[in-house]
Amino acid sequence: MEIQARIKQLVNYGMKAELLMEEDRIYTTNLLLDLLKVTEYEDLEVEEGELEDILKDMLDYAFEQKIIDDNGVVTRDLFDTRIMNCLMPRPSQVIKTFNGYYKESPTKATDYFYKLSQDSDYIRRYRIKKDLKWVTNTEYGDLDITINLSKPEKDPRAIAAAKNAKASSYPKCLLCKENEGFAGNLNHPARENHRIIPIIINEQNWGFQYSPYVYYNEHCIVFNGEHTPMKIDRQAFRKLFDFVKQFPHYFLGSNADLPIVGGSILAHDHFQGGNYEFAMAKAPIEQTYSIKGYEEVEVGIVKWPMSVLRLTGSDENKIIDLADHILTTWRGYTDEKAFIYAETDGEPHNTITPIARKVGEEYQLDLVLRNNITTKEHPLGVYHPHADLHHIKKENIGLIEVMGLAVLPARLKKEMEHLKQCILEGKDIRQEEELEKHADWVERFLPNYESVTKENIDSIVENEIGKVFEKVLLDAGVYKRTKEGREAFERFIEQL
Repeated sequence: MEIQARIKQLVNYGMKAELLMEEDRIYTTNLLLDLLKVTEYEDLEVEEGELEDILKDMLDYAFEQKIIDDNGVVTRDLFDTRIMNCLMPRPSQVIKTFNGYYKESPTKATDYFYKLSQDSDYIRRYRIKKDLKWVTNTEYGDLDITINLSKPEKDPRAIAAAKNAKASSYPKCLLCKENEGFAGNLNHPARENHRIIPIIINEQNWGFQYSPYVYYNEHCIVFNGEHTPMKIDRQAFRKLFDFVKQFPHYFLGSNADLPIVGGSILAHDHFQGGNYEFAMAKAPIEQTYSIKGYEEVEVGIVKWPMSVLRLTGSDENKIIDLADHILTTWRGYTDEKAFIYAETDGEPHNTITPIARKVGEEYQLDLVLRNNITTKEHPLGVYHPHADLHHIKKENIGLIEVMGLAVLPARLKKEMEHLKQCILEGKDIRQEEELEKHADWVERFLPNYESVTKENIDSIVENEIGKVFEKVLLDAGVYKRTKEGREAFERFIEQL
């Protein structure tokens, strides 16, 4: 389709999505004409177009006209973000609209902001749809399994070009507020269509935004206005509840603050939350306890593969007091019999993954006990997916996985298709270079099925991947789901 028609379609899209007002039509059209170096324009009658198709044609045109010098995904992503920025309201207008909706209700405000983040193509809906998702039923509830395909892999040319690109420390990281409107480069994604809502957390300036890769509904990121390292302490619990009080329909949690058991960005203090109920939140309490001096807070061990204490009460300040006491005790706690060491050679090992939420009139805080000790047998971590599971999941178990959602690598899509084909054809998987690492796993689960057919192979493989994720979580638990594990867990509780 002719470029002029695509420009008209994009402006119409912006109007329909309420990114633009009628008064913005000519101004926005002129911005797009300039960006695409189009010198003539006729106001054509056009049909409605899909955003992905409109942008694809615009990017093809930009490459043909040598406006962009590379047709790879990285360069195209940089340029289509610049295109979308022509439709975007200024940050001040977004904040004003958000605050107006917030006066009506927090839910209306987040509904507006989430829709804006998708309509602006900051959250690329068409890529998110490609993610593979299913649910596996376990004794701990329905675990969410995803194979993430929405994060594009750099092509070899972009990787080579990025190595030669001039390094820059601006913005300092992907979470800094300076990303808002940043044009991006080969080493840093474009964020021109990105907007941030300022909020006050623990009397400090923080930002509220959505993750561009939304692993679950309304997956948000709440980050410190300053580039400062993550730390789990009393103030972290206060920050979590400050947010939940402002947005009671959202949960908010934090990755742990130590390597191996922590998140991917430890250099910038931040949390993740959203409007979603994970399996862990639904999991029941197995046994309750009363901690001396904190009797107003109900404490319970959660029926979960990992080691979780749930604190429940009507006064969040009392929950924070107890959480701080538990954290302080856990930081210094050693139980050699259970292979839990607070530190070795001066390196600390114990920390916590906390998750806060409001349930009715009460507050809840889940404290997941973590330990990052390594050994020769488990060099990547004793309480980390063990080597026999690495063929499916080798990466850190962060906040999202802790709560019951597996984020599995994109390689699995291709590998599982190949694997299913080999199983149906009766091939020796050990002879397939790509699949050899899966052979032991397949030999363990295949005998459990009377017949494997073209009709049931998909559900079998999905179910078995889900079972692997259940084992991943069990490996990450510091107290195992055994009689000895429960006794060790209670030894810790007795110290509180």
